[in-house]
Amino acid sequence: MSFSIATWNINSVRLRLPLVEQFLKRYQPDILCLQETKCPDEFFPAEAFEALGYSHIAISGQKGYHGVATLSRRPIDIVEKRDFCKMGDRRHLSTRFSAGGRTVLLHNFYVPAGGDEPDPAINPKFRHKLDFIAEMRDVRAGHDGESGSILVGDLNIAPLETDVWSHKQLLKVVSHTPVETEGLESMRTGGGWTDLMRAHIPPEERLYTWWSYRARDWEASDRGRRLDHVWTSPNVAADMREVEVVRAARGWERPSDHVPVIARFGYE
Repeated sequence: MSFSIATWNINSVRLRLPLVEQFLKRYQPDILCLQETKCPDEFFPAEAFEALGYSHIAISGQKGYHGVATLSRRPIDIVEKRDFCKMGDRRHLSTRFSAGGRTVLLHNFYVPAGGDEPDPAINPKFRHKLDFIAEMRDVRAGHDGESGSILVGDLNIAPLETDVWSHKQLLKVVSHTPVETEGLESMRTGGGWTDLMRAHIPPEERLYTWWSYRARDWEASDRGRRLDHVWTSPNVAADMREVEVVRAARGWERPSDHVPVIARFGYE
């Protein structure tokens, strides 16, 4: 038996629907978690995904901003749409499904970007981001013999030195400042989560999932950051077989600035 899950900040699901369809046809993950869908629930293009076999759909969207969606080829149950920091933003969606003889709780997150100035005293967007990460400490990697947990999404923080193109130059840039990276890692380890991408790809290797639109040639400059993550409870991590960053998607026509990440699991 096998199972796969993908996460992708799509930066408008309606604008980039052809890219999502292309991705699903080619890679066929069992579940796809999208972030920054920028789409009210009533206008979500569900029929397009149902036509591809993704008939189980959970969405939490809003007009023009934020939004998350979980699309599945197997049954899922909606567990929670949590309003972190009581801002009214659609940034979290949890669902439950069965795989490998266990019930899995899946969290789909879109963490605030935090603006440009890494000072919470003068930048309310950065304050919001730090508060959001602090509140995420309540989200733990619950597991036992019959259950497990997965957390995926655009967490908008690149925690390791090798998760950015230049650790030294980005230490004072939002997404890689010490207060962010230390906060995220403290939340992850305190919650019992395993960083699945770094369990598969050694921390010594550079690893990116995002490249800015501002780069004239994103591939040549390769100034990326790992902003997208896949975490699991230890028992789910033990079944991991492969993690793939679909770097080629950054070069597709009218792409998102993020690329999909796919985690594949195998069960005896």
